Amino acid sequence: MDPDGQQLGIKPLPEALSIARGLDMDLVEVAPMANPPVCRIMDYGKFKFDEAQRAKESRRRTVHVGLKEMKYRPKIGSGDFETKTRQVAKFLEDGHKVKITIMFRGREVFHPELGKRILDRIAEQMDGTAKVEAEPRLDGRNMVMVLAPDKRAKQSAAARQQLQDHDGTTAEQPQDEPQDEPQD
Repeated sequence: MDPDGQQLGIKPLPEALSIARGLDMDLVEVAPMANPPVCRIMDYGKFKFDEAQRAKESRRRTVHVGLKEMKYRPKIGSGDFETKTRQVAKFLEDGHKVKITIMFRGREVFHPELGKRILDRIAEQMDGTAKVEAEPRLDGRNMVMVLAPDKRAKQSAAARQQLQDHDGTTAEQPQDEPQDEPQD
């Protein structure tokens, strides 16, 4: 093929090389396993540069799913619980997985039900935006659970919200009913 994409047909190698040199371009083999091999006349340096730019652009567009961690204690106060849980929700909205760790100290480890209760509350609050990827399990002195963003649940929740908003606006609109005029 020439640089414009026109097929030149089957050419012997010396002739193809002379055509490429005459255009001040390179002869690049694009399909070596074909019979006969397929070559293209192009500026190889420009081709490599464009290829690198496309690869860089595709790497930039990929979403890096990170694993964030939030640590709780069994005797956490309600304000701290709410703050940490809001941060977990923010991480999930950003598309990250969240590892939730309940840290036990001293004799607290003999009461894993306290940690399980906290993890269940978090999972319940994240219902609709996240799914439990790894069920709560005791790991030494810690209890661990992993939440992952649930795109399908998020989409269905958004659709439900939109439907509620739509129904709410129709109910608020006044109905045009004919009013009876007073009789004199």
